[in-house]
Amino acid sequence: MESGKWNLSSEDSIFLFSYYLRSMTAIEQVELQNVIVHQVGNPTRGEQLHLSNAPLTLNDTLVRELLTKYFLGNFNENERYQFTHVSDLNLNELYQYAGKIFEDKRSFVEVSGNIAQFLFSKSTHVKVKQGELYVAHFSGVPLDNGSVEAIGIFKSETKQPFLKVFPHGDNLELVSEEGININKLDKGCLIYNRGRQDGYIVCVVDITNKQNDTRYWIDEFLQVAPYSDAYHQTDNYLGFCKQFFTQEYPDKFEVAKSDQLELVERSMDYFKTNEQFDLHEFARDVIVHEEVIDSFMAYKENYEKSREFETPENFNIHLAAVKKQAKSFKSILKLDKNFHIYIHGRRDLLEKGFDDRSGKHYYKLYYDEES
Repeated sequence: MESGKWNLSSEDSIFLFSYYLRSMTAIEQVELQNVIVHQVGNPTRGEQLHLSNAPLTLNDTLVRELLTKYFLGNFNENERYQFTHVSDLNLNELYQYAGKIFEDKRSFVEVSGNIAQFLFSKSTHVKVKQGELYVAHFSGVPLDNGSVEAIGIFKSETKQPFLKVFPHGDNLELVSEEGININKLDKGCLIYNRGRQDGYIVCVVDITNKQNDTRYWIDEFLQVAPYSDAYHQTDNYLGFCKQFFTQEYPDKFEVAKSDQLELVERSMDYFKTNEQFDLHEFARDVIVHEEVIDSFMAYKENYEKSREFETPENFNIHLAAVKKQAKSFKSILKLDKNFHIYIHGRRDLLEKGFDDRSGKHYYKLYYDEES
């Protein structure tokens, strides 16, 4: 890339076009109106902030479309956030910057520099990596049943090696180069031009630096909080349930691993088969035992305080959140390093025992046929 321009050889264009044909998604109608790139380092390591003076010149339609896929392909529209501030929403920097661009497109370059400078000031943790910051303006971004204008803020921190084949006389040679994996966005923020009075509708990606001490992207830079809607309520509660049943429950009660997994599965079944969540019904039908219910309620209170959110006792269950969490709610019985038993149901066909001769525990599995 030179002077804000992308230069492609004919071989590169053919490869990119074939890749694009295989990767068309629902966002293919989105228009990337403008994008600028700044480099943001970590000031505590002496790294610099380098600001571009002009947006990229994207004359190649294919590159524009690939960038759009790279920027937008990793967002989950259901996971919605909104800008917040401890005292006044208008003091949230990103909230103000987004509003300026939405109001006046001519301010795009200036405001993008302000965004880069603000990120630079928040990039002081030892684990924060230097990277490229992209600020983009889109039109026609899908949202609910329509489309809206949106601003994207993306940071690329991870470079991956790749091999490039090139002609050399009568032969072909290989060279190793580093580049960006356009299937994996490190950090991103998509600000929809909707719900301004409440802090806009915002979607967030943060693949790297997920530890609490490096959540600078979400907590310090963006300063966003999840929407209090059915999706987040369902997602938060399932995440809490999994943590309680897999960590707190076996620590406080003497329980077989198979019984623990049964409780995990019952909690997931409850969310799959009900349209609404009711805390007291859930406790009665899923947890059952009073002493475990008391422990569950106490753990819930501490869990929500530590994460500064509170889930109501009744809410509508969101199936997309259930589907997302179901991927991690797998009933797997791990026996030393030798066996993993996947349990999908009928735990009455699973029998646990202890063999005195070998001094080892065992499980018996009863079944009708192999498949």
